[in-house]
Amino acid sequence: MKNRRKYSRILFSTPATLVMNEHTYNCELLDISLNGALVSLPDKLLADKNALAELTFSLPESQVTINMSVEIRHIEPFHLGLHCVHIDIDSITHLKRLVELNLGDDDLLHRELTMLIHTSE
Repeated sequence: MKNRRKYSRILFSTPATLVMNEHTYNCELLDISLNGALVSLPDKLLADKNALAELTFSLPESQVTINMSVEIRHIEPFHLGLHCVHIDIDSITHLKRLVELNLGDDDLLHRELTMLIHTSE
């Protein structure tokens, strides 16, 4: 099976929150990319595919918090696939650094950043 992903996913496990329809759900971030995330399925989540939410998580052992507006792309028995629809400049700066440290390939990172910029225009 061919991998159709345009962005490299980084395995990154940390507690996160998903805010949707004035409800806050605790979940676990499982992996992250410049364009989305995979999180554990929160208990009692009432949501459909394409629903909008806010994903927030902190980088371990730091005061850095990353916030992104997301759209639910798929709902599985144990996890949610999220697509980033908006991210603030501070969050994308920290996320870029996180991906950079874990990817180990500057050329690939720059290609993905260029692709991200062009798809958002």
